[in-house]
Amino acid sequence: MADFDVFNGDADGIISLVQLRLADPRDSKLITGRKRDIALLDRVEAKSGDRVTVLDISLSKNRIPLQRILEAGAGVYYFDHHHADPIPKHPNLETFIDTSPEICTALLVDDYLGEAYRAWAVTAAFGDNFPALAKKKGRRLRIPLEGLERLGVLINYNGYGADLDDLHFHPADLYNELVQYETPMAFLEANTTVYQALEEGYQADRKVMSDGEAIIETDTHYALVLPNVAASRRMSGVHGNSLAQNHPDRAHAILTLKEGGYLVSIRSPLTRRKGADELAMQFDTGGGRSAAAGINHLAEADLNNFLKRFQQSFL
Repeated sequence: MADFDVFNGDADGIISLVQLRLADPRDSKLITGRKRDIALLDRVEAKSGDRVTVLDISLSKNRIPLQRILEAGAGVYYFDHHHADPIPKHPNLETFIDTSPEICTALLVDDYLGEAYRAWAVTAAFGDNFPALAKKKGRRLRIPLEGLERLGVLINYNGYGADLDDLHFHPADLYNELVQYETPMAFLEANTTVYQALEEGYQADRKVMSDGEAIIETDTHYALVLPNVAASRRMSGVHGNSLAQNHPDRAHAILTLKEGGYLVSIRSPLTRRKGADELAMQFDTGGGRSAAAGINHLAEADLNNFLKRFQQSFL
């Protein structure tokens, strides 16, 4: 019997797996990638009796390989909060999927584990841009939450890029660093090398935000174009999260220039948290969840169409 752990390379995916493997250690094959690399079940070659745990990647984007894995006789345990309809029924599939706007995968795992690693779940919620929810869930910890918030943001920041070369740490390597610690507080105290590398990278990359050009700026919609550099790709998601927190009634689109088009991050207004996935999925490489979504490649010829639909959304 073989074990496969398949997880998104962002804070939510990595920390979801940290919780599960602290509770149930396994010698598993890790399958992950940068945040937007979500067609991960294509890489799983499982056979009858194998166990596949899937964390924080859209079932809709992995439906065909999921069916293949199930038909091969492997058991699949699927935790996620992205678009999934319809959820297939199969005796080998156990799902923990909730696509409501106010949830993240790490908190689904937290519920599954009876809150055994709540501090890690709170860290993930901060990273996935749910600060109010994180603070609510973190009350019983009775500790200052600022350190967990910063760690969550930095882990999430590490996941963004056009390819793995853009990242400071491969998500599997970052997971292996984090899972050694029962709590994020212990990690922050003991593993200063990894934390400082992420913090220094983040602070250096923030400077590129001043090179962005706002092409839409109203009370309800904001679209920013960033230059074609690695710092832009790393910052696009966390900068979109920051803008959303600072302007909760406004929808945001961060468009990072790339060859032949744009990498797009979309954030719904925090006061509504709906519609980002619906907008993104109108384009070939789009996907995500209702509060936050993205388009891996928006062709230059589709820019005006996207901006028009962006302004028609979130009204």
